[in-house]
Amino acid sequence: MTASDQPTSWTARLAELGVRLPPVAAPVAAYVPAIRTGQLVFTSGQLPFVDGGLRRTGKVGGAVDIEDAAADAKVCALNALAAIDDLVGLDAVARVVRVVGYVASAEGFSGQPRVVNGASEFLGRVFGEAGQHARSAVGVAELPMNAPVEVELTVELR
Repeated sequence: MTASDQPTSWTARLAELGVRLPPVAAPVAAYVPAIRTGQLVFTSGQLPFVDGGLRRTGKVGGAVDIEDAAADAKVCALNALAAIDDLVGLDAVARVVRVVGYVASAEGFSGQPRVVNGASEFLGRVFGEAGQHARSAVGVAELPMNAPVEVELTVELR
């Protein structure tokens, strides 16, 4: 998607993709889902919650395969967009700046970038060029609630 064919709003683009923002996931500890400072919004790490529960649990490369984990990373990104929308409105976003993905990894698993691509590719479909971002994909021993993946976003506002 180029600037000339950018939708009138990101909310409209989600609708074109047939995607609805879920309710903001309730924090599982002492934090807020998203916070604004200046022209940036930082989300807390988002888990792959759907209807208040995790889609699956376990380590990627073990009980969870890479394709399912990538789908979970997309859900995490969608949950992060919901937190941004709740705080400032999704249409206030100018661009995605950074994505950090944490992947609960079985011993020897090194495909973290492929997992986090689930979030990155989804953000690219939503935001086009404005969805291109810096990124880290980190393998970890454990995540909260035994989630396979967690994603946080940083976006710049218009």
